[in-house]
Amino acid sequence: MKKPNILIVMVDQLNGTFFPDGPAEFLHAPHLKALAARSVRFANNYTASPLCAPGRASFMSGQLPSRTRVYDNAAEFASDIPTFAHHLRAAGYATCLSGKMHFVGPDQMHGFEERLTTDIYPADFGWTPDYRKPGERIDWWYHNLGSVTGAGVAETSNQMEYDDEVAFHATQKLYEWARTSDNPTARPWCLTVSFSHPHDPYVARRQYWDLYETCPALEPEVGFIPFEQQDPHSQRLYKASDYGRFDITDDMVRRSRRGYFANISYVDDKVGELLSVLERTRMLDDTLILFCSDHGDMLGERGLWFKMCFFEGSARVPLMIAGPGVTPGSVSAPVSNLDVTPTLCELAGIDMGSIRPWTDGVSLLPLMRGEPRTEPVLMEYAAEGSYSPLVAIRDGRHKLVHCELDPPMLFDLDADPLERRNLAGDPAQAGLVGRLMAAVLAKWDMAAFDAAVRESQARRWVVYPALRNGAYYPWDFQPLQKASERYMRNHMNLDTLEDSKRFPRGE
Repeated sequence: MKKPNILIVMVDQLNGTFFPDGPAEFLHAPHLKALAARSVRFANNYTASPLCAPGRASFMSGQLPSRTRVYDNAAEFASDIPTFAHHLRAAGYATCLSGKMHFVGPDQMHGFEERLTTDIYPADFGWTPDYRKPGERIDWWYHNLGSVTGAGVAETSNQMEYDDEVAFHATQKLYEWARTSDNPTARPWCLTVSFSHPHDPYVARRQYWDLYETCPALEPEVGFIPFEQQDPHSQRLYKASDYGRFDITDDMVRRSRRGYFANISYVDDKVGELLSVLERTRMLDDTLILFCSDHGDMLGERGLWFKMCFFEGSARVPLMIAGPGVTPGSVSAPVSNLDVTPTLCELAGIDMGSIRPWTDGVSLLPLMRGEPRTEPVLMEYAAEGSYSPLVAIRDGRHKLVHCELDPPMLFDLDADPLERRNLAGDPAQAGLVGRLMAAVLAKWDMAAFDAAVRESQARRWVVYPALRNGAYYPWDFQPLQKASERYMRNHMNLDTLEDSKRFPRGE
């Protein structure tokens, strides 16, 4: 049986509440809406950790950060941790990455056979937080609210330049594979295309900005909550984002959300390019397509911005799967990005017994067939803005958030989807709180988790300054091109070259 090709499209910081069943109606996203119509759509999918590097390492490996040891955006992703790229490559797939995956450390491949671009963020230990100094802001790299005060229109930006490059290289790779798609000996392929948008800064091209002049979603549903009324972790995030130094106006909030939505439309055009190439090269019917995000963005809800917490805007992310053998529909059961690796492997026909020891997730295929799911969704956070690790469980309609430093938070997401009421102190919910806390204590040794994070941070605070003293050899991925093998060179036959690069072949 022929193995399907796999196209993974990953975006950055896309809030899953705007994907209640595919893109929300107000979003100008025709390509994603068309993809949603032919997809299984997971309405309650969650990141394993609401920050880029931890969330992505967990997405690729199917393991929680406490297992990968990728606790923050400067923690090394060890090369001995199996990823879906390793599993698929061992099964005969050509594996390729175009774009961001925020790998930290000297291994910049993690199972990918080929990588087409460098990353947009650094690969070293420079962004390491420090639990020994609670409340310290490391100003040169910590998020601040300049993305909010600076929201608006630009024809290009650092991120646009990056994502334009990511899309170009990805489409060229698809054309390359198309030229051998009719060869029965050609390997199936898995291409991961990972964009930086709609991640802040909230700066968008005019053509997309203008789509949202009358957008009905420019105001947060839950307005600003003053510092003294926030839960302890949200108070820490206020300090981490340097809120006190900025005067955030209602207009700035609206402009930031407008720029964010505009960049969803920008990404939608990139998705359209990729799907168009698949269709025009006759590979679409043989390709599984998975659309996802690493984490969300609070976008001013409750006065919070970016991610780094377990509220729905930060932790819930879109997930859609389309392709051969996939019956479109909507799944409301809570699931996780941890489930992507086992799902891809099962869809590719890999023996699941060989995958199960290496993942904390479960395959989504039973859910896609209409079978029930009993496993809760697990999340962790141990990076900037925290003083000790936080964990969360989504079990059915309820979400419990726990940190050893804070009172627990419990939300009934069916009755209270905006998470306005913390039920943890309600005597009527004592039994539920006790059951979920027992599950937390059975899963996590919080003292050991905290100690492991602190030790990792302390080691990196020794290593990073040492490596920056004297000769410096960066770990950032350096894409190399063999110019002597590109286009036409004198060791090639021109007629043969032109014919081999044409698709479809000439008559």
